Amino acid sequence: MLGPTLLRASRNQRLRGVIERNPLTRKVVTRFVAGEDRDAVLAAVHRLHSRGMTTTLDFLGEDVSDLAGARRVRDQYLALLDRLHEAGDAERSEVSVKLSAVGQSIPKDGHGIALGHAHQIAVAAAAAGCRMTLDMEDHTTVDSTLAIGDELRHEFPLTGNVLQANLRRTAGDLARLADSGARVRLVKGAYREPESVAYQRKHEVDAAYRQGLHQLMASGCYPMVATHDPAMIRAASDAAEQHGKGLDEWEIQMLYGISAGLQSQLARSGHTVRIYIPYGTDWYGYFMRRLAERPANVAFFLRALARG
Repeated sequence: MLGPTLLRASRNQRLRGVIERNPLTRKVVTRFVAGEDRDAVLAAVHRLHSRGMTTTLDFLGEDVSDLAGARRVRDQYLALLDRLHEAGDAERSEVSVKLSAVGQSIPKDGHGIALGHAHQIAVAAAAAGCRMTLDMEDHTTVDSTLAIGDELRHEFPLTGNVLQANLRRTAGDLARLADSGARVRLVKGAYREPESVAYQRKHEVDAAYRQGLHQLMASGCYPMVATHDPAMIRAASDAAEQHGKGLDEWEIQMLYGISAGLQSQLARSGHTVRIYIPYGTDWYGYFMRRLAERPANVAFFLRALARG
């Protein structure tokens, strides 16, 4: 029951204020978040690239409800892409963009605003020699997010989309994308969703994830397998072999600050390993979802608070 409780807490504004003001919490957050500014995240990028990894960068923030705020997030990505290019790290990087942070949540024409801002980021990414993936959020955003991905791929074929295995619709979405050539990141899903749209039990989500792996490996898409579970990594490798995909035709994605040893082991074995690196000051929702995913993360958090 701890996971659902933490997912509810990720949207609780009163609790958010309490946790964000606690200086001990901020010390723990540095395990999962590279820092609050571009200098910090670029240092993390360079460090990971030197270890043979690739990276995807997320400027933290979501559910932005005003145009000025959406423009600020867009501008952060444009500045980040300039810095990546200047540092020579763009080719091994991509940016991950939450559309609710660039306008999708704005009540009037949020879809159009998000599309416009995402297009500007895609233009800058292409100029820098970088790629862009559209993060997926709760189930109410799926249709808009996939439609924006479809639109952007007309001009930027390597634009990626994320699909969540816990959603009951995902098998159909994978089938629809099968011939698109899209880059597709398959995740289990980190949002609290109603039973009508999402599997609730771990064994159901695991089964859906395995099915998704086979669909993705059998498709014309470029699979991006987002998991820290060794069993799922083995399942992905088996599915790739079964469907004739070599190591250069798919990749494994993992979160910054988690399973560093496994990340290095996989990179040494020839896998493309991409590390998802979040940064910025709006870390609360992301942090709570990371705690919800694994009891070990909660134990780490509590031990750190006790030591503080």
